[in-house]
Amino acid sequence: MAQLITIALLVFGAIILYKRFVKDAEKLSAKSKRQEKERETGATGTLIKDPTTGEYRVKKEDEV
Repeated sequence: MAQLITIALLVFGAIILYKRFVKDAEKLSAKSKRQEKERETGATGTLIKDPTTGEYRVKKEDEV
């Protein structure tokens, strides 16, 4: 029985690590695409509009 619990915990841990890996890979891919597009257009950043003030600002790296 202890072996079954250990295997279940290992599988559960592997699933969590796999999901985290996929999420990080998607983030990296999106960042790479954004940087490539900026390089193509010669831009130094991506502007986003603040919905409350209506002003534009440069998008931070950690923003989605």
